[in-house]
Amino acid sequence: MFNDVMGLILADNKKIALGELSEPRALSAVPFGGRYRIIDFMLSDMVNSGIKNVGILTYNKYKSLMDHLGTGSPWSLDRKNDGLHILPPYVNSEASSNLTGDEELGGVLDFLRHSRSTYAIVANSNIILNCTFDDMIKAHETSGADLTVLFNRDALKYGSPSYILETDDKGFVKDMLYNPQKATSNKTSLGIICLRRDMLIDIISKQMSHGKTHFGLHSMVKMFDEIKVFAYEYSGTALRINNVQTYFNASMSLLKDETREDLFWSGKPIYTKVKDEAPTLYFDNAEVTSSIVSDGCRIYGNIDHSIIFRSATVSKNTTVKNCVVMQDVHISENCHLENVILDKNSFVRPGVRLIGHPDYPVVIGKGAGI
Repeated sequence: MFNDVMGLILADNKKIALGELSEPRALSAVPFGGRYRIIDFMLSDMVNSGIKNVGILTYNKYKSLMDHLGTGSPWSLDRKNDGLHILPPYVNSEASSNLTGDEELGGVLDFLRHSRSTYAIVANSNIILNCTFDDMIKAHETSGADLTVLFNRDALKYGSPSYILETDDKGFVKDMLYNPQKATSNKTSLGIICLRRDMLIDIISKQMSHGKTHFGLHSMVKMFDEIKVFAYEYSGTALRINNVQTYFNASMSLLKDETREDLFWSGKPIYTKVKDEAPTLYFDNAEVTSSIVSDGCRIYGNIDHSIIFRSATVSKNTTVKNCVVMQDVHISENCHLENVILDKNSFVRPGVRLIGHPDYPVVIGKGAGI
């Protein structure tokens, strides 16, 4: 593992909206997999790679994210030197909607300049994977590149936003296309890059001096005409969260043995904020098949091919099929829910029948009642 590396995670993405799921929170704070938040995966990947200095760049709606991350103790990042740093924009809440980007970059530069690391890993917040970055950093050093971008070969499988890479025979990027109607390559950026910290500082400073107001890692990949950009392939499971449909599909994919094995049973743990609950109670006539059910739940009805978060209640004579039911949701008696996402603290009244389509699941917002 490399200890001379720092990490930077972009906690939100202005090009990605999950409707009511991301309305009250940053993209990286959206719950996933029964007990996690999306950011837990990238943060755990960095910690498992030996990275001890991680910055989280936020834009707005970051209260939920800050509550989840706390001091960083679940990831062993509550330390005197380095550790976890949450980097909010230098603006007040009223001005956050008019954020130009300069404020974001100012906070990032301060964080980067105070670090002592040689390399930096910069990652978007919409990718779920379990890996370490050791091999990527070694490939970066061996190639002699100025910047290395991680990619896989799922092309346009997950829809917008997709960045398609075209490379030469040595693996260096010669073009990058954004959401092309006809893909000329199956190499899709995973939104994770590696470069020297001093080069990252120079690039950001140059962007600011030219009046560029948005910090995105793909804007650095686009500099392939100015710097050497190497593309390094990742062959493991990588789930992209680009919209509500891909969030739902990624959640349902956790019910497949091969996906769970790659994400959770590879020997590299995924850390999260610990919340101790009593074991789930399964009452008489309850029936659960092909599902993930977290602790603290009370199950009276039928659950099939669904993901149930902590402390949810599924009442008598109720069927939940192909659903994502988040924390503290109460589903009353005599209901039938299929292809539905229920956000935290929502409530389903008795007798409700709600059926979505696998490609267009119904979303019930946080705290809503139907």
